[in-house]
This record gives sequence, C-alpha cells and structure tokens, in this order.
Amino acid sequence: MSKGVKIVTIGGGSSYTPELVEGFINRYEEFPVSELWLVDVEAGREKLDIVGNLAKRMVKKAGLPMAIHLTLDRKEALKGADFVTTQFRVGLLDARAKDERIPAKHGVIGQETNGPGGLFKGLRTIPVILDIIQDMEEHCPDAWLVNFTNPAGMVTEAVFRHTSFRKIVGLCNVPIGMEMGIAKLLEVDHSRIRIDFAGLNHMVYGLDVYLDGVSVKDKVIDMLSNPEHSSFVKNIDGQGWEVEFIRGLDALTCPYHMYYYKTDEMLKKSIESYEKGETRAEVVMKLEKELFELYKDPELAIKPPQLAERGGAYYSDAAVRLITSIYNDKRDIQPVNTMNNGAIASVPSDSAVEVSCVITKEGPIPIAVGDIPVAARGLVQQIKSFEIISTDAAVTGDYDKAMLAMTINPLVPSDVVAKKILDEMLEGHKEFLPRFFD
Repeated sequence: MSKGVKIVTIGGGSSYTPELVEGFINRYEEFPVSELWLVDVEAGREKLDIVGNLAKRMVKKAGLPMAIHLTLDRKEALKGADFVTTQFRVGLLDARAKDERIPAKHGVIGQETNGPGGLFKGLRTIPVILDIIQDMEEHCPDAWLVNFTNPAGMVTEAVFRHTSFRKIVGLCNVPIGMEMGIAKLLEVDHSRIRIDFAGLNHMVYGLDVYLDGVSVKDKVIDMLSNPEHSSFVKNIDGQGWEVEFIRGLDALTCPYHMYYYKTDEMLKKSIESYEKGETRAEVVMKLEKELFELYKDPELAIKPPQLAERGGAYYSDAAVRLITSIYNDKRDIQPVNTMNNGAIASVPSDSAVEVSCVITKEGPIPIAVGDIPVAARGLVQQIKSFEIISTDAAVTGDYDKAMLAMTINPLVPSDVVAKKILDEMLEGHKEFLPRFFD
C-alpha cells in the first residue's frame, strides 16, 4: 500500500508514548505512518507537550516523513483515522493510588487491575471508551481500535456486551513479556519461541510452549519453579511457586496469578506498602516524575532505557506488531483480547478472552484450544462473571450491580467488607463516576 497511515493515540501524554513512537519508527518500512495524532485532556496538557516534543525529536532523528500532531480535540484528531489506540488513565495516578490504598486499609489487596481496584478502574474507564467509540463511528467508521488501557479484558467485554462495535482488539504486554522471559531463560532468540495462550487478561495461562515448533513446556515449568525466574513483570514482586503445584497444574502461569494462588502473601505485601506510603501508584509517580524530567531534555531524541522500569517492557513490540499485522494481513499468531467464538470451551462464546489468534486484516481469529486445565476453570469463570457484572455496573451506574461485582470477586472476603470498600471508593472517585451520581 502506498497511502500513508493515520494513527490517533488517545492518552498521548502517557509516559509510555515514546515506546509506541519507537515501534512505529522501527517498522516504518512495512507500516508507513504519515500522521500520528497524540490526544489528551486538559489535565494532561503539560505531559502531552513534553512527550509530543520528544516524539517529534525521535521522528526527526530517524529522518522519517511522519507528522506528529498534539491536540486536546479528540473529534478533530479522529477524522479519517486508520487506527486508534487508547492508553489513558481516568483520574490519573491519583486515582490509581486510591484504588490501591482504600482496599488495603480494609485488609484487602489493593491492585490496579485486580479486586476492588480493577473494578473501579473499569467503572471509570468503560464510559469513556464507549464515548470514544461513538466518536469513531462518526469520524472514522472503518478504523480499528487497539486498546491498551487497563483493565483491558473488562474494557473489551464492555464493548462487545454493550455496543455493536466489533473492530476492537485488546492488548496487554504480559504475554509477550512471558515469551521474552522464556526466550531469555532458554538463551534463544524470541522469534524461536511460541506459547499457546488461553484465559482472560491478567488471568492467562500458557497451555504449551514451543522452541522451534517442539514442546519444551516441562523444561520451562521446572525452570519457572525457581524463585528467581517466577516473574517477568516489573510491577509485581515475584515469588517462586511450589514445584508440585505448578507441575500439577501443567500450565504456565502469568505473574498476576499470584494474587489468587498466593493471596495471603500478596495481601501482606499490599498492606505493608500501604502502611509505608509505597503503593505501586506512589512508586510510579516518582518514576514518572523522573521520566518526564528526562523527556524535557531538548537533546534527548530516543526512548530512554529508564522507561523499562515503568513496567512497559515490550509494549511497543506487542502494540506495533499487532497493528502492523492487521494492516498487512500477515496472518501470524499473537495473543490478544477478542471475542471467544468457541475457542475456550468453558467460557461463554460471546465473551472477551485473551487467547492466541491468527491476525488478519479482518481482525483476530481465535485459535481453538479446547479448554484450559480443569483446576483453572472455576477461577477463570468466577473472574469472567465478575467482569460481566462490572461492565453492567459501569454502563448503568447501578449501585446494586457494583455491590454484587465487588462481593463476588475472589479477593474480597465478604459482602460486609465489600460494602465498606465500595462506599468509600465511590466517594473517593465521585468526580469520575457521573453515571453513579447524576
């Protein structure tokens, strides 16, 4: 194709944006981006300007004819877009801090995408995503929406459940991080590794892992039973698995499984972080402050290596690989969040799942895996029920549905505790939850 591609990134002032820009630069020959529009809200104007100027310097250094536009006008940016990416945080990091601190105060794990924090991030995010889709249907009806905003699985579920829009793919860097980590463990190039993924976002399992097409799952499970190899994600404090458990499961876990299989240990860490004033949100605030000071340097024209500490490792690899494969109809295999369509037997066919897919110009085609291990099915189904009810609460602003979602989440011990956390978090996030208060 000769026509240049127009990309719109909503949440363009994110500290992750240099990752994305680097990815577009590296793949320009097969994915010729002519316009990159970085969009943000008034509260993010300063960060948008800083990141946008760095993006312009990166493109100039690369010598590419890629125009970078900065705007607070989403509708203007969306006109004629080919791809829209979303990477925003409603309420910024202050909201994340509440998501982590309030549950911990009540003796429950406070985490960005799991438990009460995941529920409230969804409640704030889903209405905004639905508004963006309305704007896309008006201004760029043929564009694909590639969503990186967490909770990615719940967001994808909401779009499938509450709209007729189907050109959405949810993306997470956890699966590619697992692939990269295993490649490093085996001391081979990432291109030689493939994993059969199946489950939900931040609840995904590796059913098999291949090196040059030959299964090496048993060897990898033995290696991952070692504490020093147990986690590939920067923002989770890794602990080793009991070897008998992981062998019995006969599948690869993702780092977020620790919240469910090691709840007591992770709760202890969550409460300790809360009491020290060192929740992940507060750590990230410090990291971001340092990153944006780096980004301001007029001599900086590359993505700084310190960004990897933010938890965004391999983000651009996953994001740009996916978009490039859709654009070029590559039909390669990648793990994404999409409609199940029968790929995982124990999850409703019309629900969002995270699964290995063939990526085509018509979007992802899920690969039928049969099912996930019987030991994991109940947990996956419980989280899927939580996601479905959470999306209903986000769309309707129904207090009872939010209460139900909070109570059935496996990290919340009772309805009494659920109500205390729900009421405090509703009040704390009132500004960003108009459907619950109008």
